[in-house]
Amino acid sequence: MARGTSAGGADARRLPGPGRVNYAGAVYGSLLAASVVAGAGTPGPYPRLELALLLLCTGVVFWAAHVYAGFVGERLREQPVSRADVRRICTREWPIVQAAFLPAALIASSPLLGLGFRGAAWLGLGAAVVQQVLWASAAVLRAGAAWWQVVSAGVVNLLLGLVLVVAKVWLQH
Repeated sequence: MARGTSAGGADARRLPGPGRVNYAGAVYGSLLAASVVAGAGTPGPYPRLELALLLLCTGVVFWAAHVYAGFVGERLREQPVSRADVRRICTREWPIVQAAFLPAALIASSPLLGLGFRGAAWLGLGAAVVQQVLWASAAVLRAGAAWWQVVSAGVVNLLLGLVLVVAKVWLQH
């Protein structure tokens, strides 16, 4: 069992505090951000801004869906949902949105690097995949796993990200 969790799942019901990170949300959000960039269509008049906003909006919508699912889960246990529950669930799921920040910021600032839209999209996709691998590896490392488990988590998440890279390459041709 991972450090910081209990058999009853009590850790999932507490507000993340110092040292408590929703690694699953960060990994999920990073994969979501990578999929948004990989699937981005034809750019409009402001392609970088549009893609950065699409990343952030998608993160917020999926965050809201996870928050709503958390409320439904609380209600299924026939427990009233308090303001503290709302704050706890919103905070717990916030890494889904946070995972979009770095790719969106890199895409928005890509003109400073002299990148066109395609280069900006690849930069955002690369950042999303790298942070996904790092979050997954950090989660396993934090759980006290052996080195081979940390490497395995990184490789699995890299492969998931590479599926999106291959899809982007395939769809652009």
